Order: sequence, then C-alpha cells, then structure tokens
Amino acid sequence: MTDPAPQLSVLIPFYNEAGNVLPLLEEVHAVLAGAMVFEVVCVDDQSGDATGDELAEAAARWPDTVRVLTHIRRAGKSAALFTGLKAVRGAWTQLIDGDGQNDIADTKRVWAEVVAPGAPPRLGLIAGRRKSRNDSGFKWLQSRVANGVRRFVLKDDATDTGCGWKLIRTETFRELPFFASMHRFLPALVKRAGWDVREEWVNDRARWHGASKYGFLGRLGAGLFDLMGMFWLIRRGGYGVAREWDDPRAEEQA
Repeated sequence: MTDPAPQLSVLIPFYNEAGNVLPLLEEVHAVLAGAMVFEVVCVDDQSGDATGDELAEAAARWPDTVRVLTHIRRAGKSAALFTGLKAVRGAWTQLIDGDGQNDIADTKRVWAEVVAPGAPPRLGLIAGRRKSRNDSGFKWLQSRVANGVRRFVLKDDATDTGCGWKLIRTETFRELPFFASMHRFLPALVKRAGWDVREEWVNDRARWHGASKYGFLGRLGAGLFDLMGMFWLIRRGGYGVAREWDDPRAEEQA
C-alpha cells in the first residue's frame, strides 16, 4: 500500500457474490476518488463460486487501494467484519454489503456533510436508514416486527439495524465485543460502549446478482437467541472511562 494513510477504510464482506465484486469495487473507486484518501478491505468468507477469482482480479487492478483477506473456513458475516477490522487503517470504517444493495454515493455525501467538517468527538456510529425497501412485502413486515421487538428489548432507538450501510469510527469498532451475528446489534453495542449513534437516510437498491443468504426461519431462530444474549449483555453494564484519558467520553462521565 502507498502513503498517505487512508482517511476512510471501506470494509466489504463477501460470500458467494460472483458477478458483484468487480462492478461494486469499480463503483467504489469511481465515486470516492478525489473525495478522500481511502482503501478497500475485502474479506472472502470461503466462497464456493468465482468470488475469490474476482477478488484476485480486483487486487491486481487496484493494487494501491484494494486488499483481500480469505477465511480458511466459513465463519459468518460478523467474523468477516472482525477479520477486516484487524487490517483497516482509516480513522473511519465504512461497512457495506457485497451484493450491490448499498450505495457508496451515500458515503461520499455523509462524509462531506458530517465527517469532513468535523464530526462530534463522541459520535461513534452513523447508521443507515433505508428510504425504501427493495424486498417483498413479507420481508418488509418481518423487518418491521423484528426492529420493533429489538427496540423494545434493548432500548437502542435504532430503526433499521438490517441495513448493511454503517459508517463507524474505527476506534469505536475496535472496542466492541465479538460474537456471531453481532453486526445485527451495532447501534446497541456502540451505545453500550459510551459512544453516540445517529442515523442517516440511505438508498436501498436491488441485489445485482445472486440470491440472499438469509432465510426466514433461520433468521428468526438465530435472531431470538441473539436478542436474549444481547439483553443479558446490556444489563451487565458498559465500560469504564478514566478521567485521565484523552477520550471524548470522559467529559460526560466526570
């Protein structure tokens, strides 16, 4: 990689996204070029299709910005995000999905409006809230019910945790505990750590190629189990912040 160090790291987990890889990375470079110094960290969660080949092609095409990490066995989306987190170098990390549904143009806009002018020091997460859904009516209803139950239980005030678009302060991200499916609870985890969360309206596009990796029954069962675990974790309290630290959260707790 070349200097200067990136201001933004775009972190993308991939699992069986053949056909989406190169168009997505082409879009990222076209939109963000000139807006900030950025890098793209891609994590292949042991895809069984041509995703790995397309990622290798992308790394050769954009050697100064694209890095690829490949899991030796499938570990899930949250594990892929934490693998990428070990490699990112930017002060902020943009999370987007590998299916093309998230619009990187929202990153450019939010960066210009919120981050570049000087984001509030305690702002840890900017979470996307989809303007419209490109899902079936059943999936929309499922999401509404799940979000309502989660807000009631966790009191996280988040309206759309299923949206993959999330711009998170890297320092904040590195403080969060890892567990499978933790990516579904980022607003609650960030607030538990003492950071602020805000939402921004973002676009939601149709998947470019391939099929969704999540089924209703599997998501429902895992979601209820994970929600119980999150309820337990939130009730155990948050982190301590020392007055002597150069930490924006220290002022509030002083």
